[in-house]
Amino acid sequence: MTQVNKEKPTAISFFSGAGGMDAGFFAAGFDVKLAIEIDPSCCDTLRNNLPQTMVANRDINEISAAEICELSSLKVGQIDCIFGGPPCQSFSLAGRREGLNDERGMLVFKFIELVRELKPKTFVLENVKGMVSWQAGTVLRKVEQMFAEPLDSGEKYSVQHLVLNSADYGVPQNRERVFIVGSRLETAYRFPEPTHGARNVDHERKLEPHVTVGQALEDLPKADAPSKTALRVSKTIKGRIEKHGY
Repeated sequence: MTQVNKEKPTAISFFSGAGGMDAGFFAAGFDVKLAIEIDPSCCDTLRNNLPQTMVANRDINEISAAEICELSSLKVGQIDCIFGGPPCQSFSLAGRREGLNDERGMLVFKFIELVRELKPKTFVLENVKGMVSWQAGTVLRKVEQMFAEPLDSGEKYSVQHLVLNSADYGVPQNRERVFIVGSRLETAYRFPEPTHGARNVDHERKLEPHVTVGQALEDLPKADAPSKTALRVSKTIKGRIEKHGY
């Protein structure tokens, strides 16, 4: 089992995917002790990119809080942060938006269940912007209410949400996501202020202009011509989006 690095705050990720959030938490100084992901290919990527993290190729519905503690070498209440992004297709504006009528949409409640059992000091749940508007915000309100209910210890999480755009933080991508953050610490959490904005943004805010894809890629060598396979696959993208929503 992994050893606890007491010099760094500890974290566990659910629905880890290829590790985008894990890499961000690691870069921010967290010791990510455990990543739980159902896709074996994503697990291979996680193990390759985050060798210091224990990777569990498991279905989140079939793992208990006790197993998570054993795998991470952390106790209930000892985890500094649990973070993750439950499957977003059921709330995505690009999909069928079946929301809680889709079993993937129900996974957000498994996230809540495990957070309440493991009692981390903080948590971060990320999802598509469409979660905010699904059935006039029904699921978002329910999620925040469930998180905010008193724990068996009597403590409560202070819960808030905000839609953030990665382009406003120097990323060359217009990617809006809702972040639901909870904390049982005395210090109130504050969402980060944007560092970048549109070129016509109020000059008094002194924000850097959004980074374009061209700026991000301008130093790369000229790309090779697409292969026959890439050209063939590219013709299936529209149909896949219409059928699966992504």
